[in-house]
Amino acid sequence: MIQILDEEGKVVNEDAMPDLSDDDLVELMRRMVYTRVLDQRSIALNRQGRLGFYAPTAGQEASQLGSQFALEKEDFILPAYRDVPQLIWQGLPLYQAFLFSRGHYHGNQMPDDLNALSPQIIIGAQITQAAGVALGFKRRDKKNVAITYTGDGGASQGDFYEGINFAGAYKAPAIFVVQNNQFAISVPVEQQSAASTIAQKSVAAGLPGFLVDGMDVLAVYQVVKEARERAVNGDGPTLIETMTYRYGPHTMAGDDPTRYRTDDMDDEWEKKDPIVRFRKFLEGKDLWSEEQENEVMEKAKEEIKAAVKKADKYEKQKVTDLMSIMYDELPANLEEQMEEYKEKESK
Repeated sequence: MIQILDEEGKVVNEDAMPDLSDDDLVELMRRMVYTRVLDQRSIALNRQGRLGFYAPTAGQEASQLGSQFALEKEDFILPAYRDVPQLIWQGLPLYQAFLFSRGHYHGNQMPDDLNALSPQIIIGAQITQAAGVALGFKRRDKKNVAITYTGDGGASQGDFYEGINFAGAYKAPAIFVVQNNQFAISVPVEQQSAASTIAQKSVAAGLPGFLVDGMDVLAVYQVVKEARERAVNGDGPTLIETMTYRYGPHTMAGDDPTRYRTDDMDDEWEKKDPIVRFRKFLEGKDLWSEEQENEVMEKAKEEIKAAVKKADKYEKQKVTDLMSIMYDELPANLEEQMEEYKEKESK
């Protein structure tokens, strides 16, 4: 497993250290701290009934943000439902992320300067889509990549094998990131597959595969950066398995992780916390302090509060609102339904 920082924030692989400036390192830490606050506030808002669907992200910040930090602006992100942080740091306004959670169509309207699809709810469907987007880049001679994310459960889907096989066959500039948080929804990864790793499944598709410490933001960044360089240089796609952990439930829709995870396991992974690890590393370089962290946390809370207030200004979405933007011309059966809903909404 590729690792640069150990659990104490010590460099254990100097040769693999990425070429990042001190400002870059501080920015990575800022984003991880901000995202942890966003996760905490999102959980609270969900419990208050002010958000809809929400999949907690705490524990996976290094995997999510280290990979996103290695991208260029014109690269294309195809996220799963837990991967909203990557979209935010790539350019999705925070208020739209909240609207997405509420099911409002505006939350799915990506800004013109953001190359991304909305978070995919269907497990693994984004894998084949990423292969297609990447092939499109190749056919147009674009020096960009398509990056997609799924979990260990997603690697058991047929779309996963079809997507990596297609991308491998056509040497499409794609990066497939499997964030192995050990349990998918509730099934242990060892029951998902008899393979020792998910990364080794790349061999059958003819592409390189890497197993990375997903709690180590520098290791994730470096592996994705190198994968991107290979892709834009015409060397095809890469499969990356990041070994990580979600500290919260699968989603806020009733999942109880205590039914399938032990306290000992939770404690073991909390010792690997990506933010704690990176904090120790930066403190050792005199690049980070408690004061800086508190400033980031307070700013995050203020911006989150403002974003929620902006999202609240959007009218509650009606069924007819959604139907009106689904097609240029409504099919006959939906025209009938449209009239029925208009009648209901007028009462």
